[in-house]
Amino acid sequence: MKINVHGEKIKVTKAMLDYIEQKLTKLEKYLDKPESVTMNVIIKVKGIQKRIEVTSLTRKFTIRAEEIHSDYYAAVDLVVDKLERQIVKNKNKINDKYKNLEMTGFTKEIEPKPNCDDVKIVKRKNIEMKPMDEEEALLQAELLNHDFFIFNNIEEDCVSVIYKRKDGCYGIINTK
Repeated sequence: MKINVHGEKIKVTKAMLDYIEQKLTKLEKYLDKPESVTMNVIIKVKGIQKRIEVTSLTRKFTIRAEEIHSDYYAAVDLVVDKLERQIVKNKNKINDKYKNLEMTGFTKEIEPKPNCDDVKIVKRKNIEMKPMDEEEALLQAELLNHDFFIFNNIEEDCVSVIYKRKDGCYGIINTK
């Protein structure tokens, strides 16, 4: 497993890096090809709070978790626990959907830094829209723990957005 660690407003020490690697390698037991997996870890500091974000985009799906805590090591433990729960919870769904599950390929978020107070857009992401059906898009939204997911709908032959409604159900918006 390859682990990329980046710090924002913090210098990543060898001890911090070793701790992250030790904790993330325990997830290898859930992966079919752990040698082809890369985890992108971003460590951010705001005041005394440490934010740990772990993102891994595979060829089939994306797994992401983040945690905020005043103690760096506790934040790492909590984020790895979240990732493990996501993988275990969704392993059966994933295996049913993709019989030959293969964890490969990752991307990095692009996040511009605003330089003035009147900026309206504070975050920008580039996404890769893979052709998928509605069931697969729903699985992706649940894996990412997002309220919506944009995808290239192969059933409707258009770009669609699947979103979580206030009643807990899901809706779909299709473009024309």
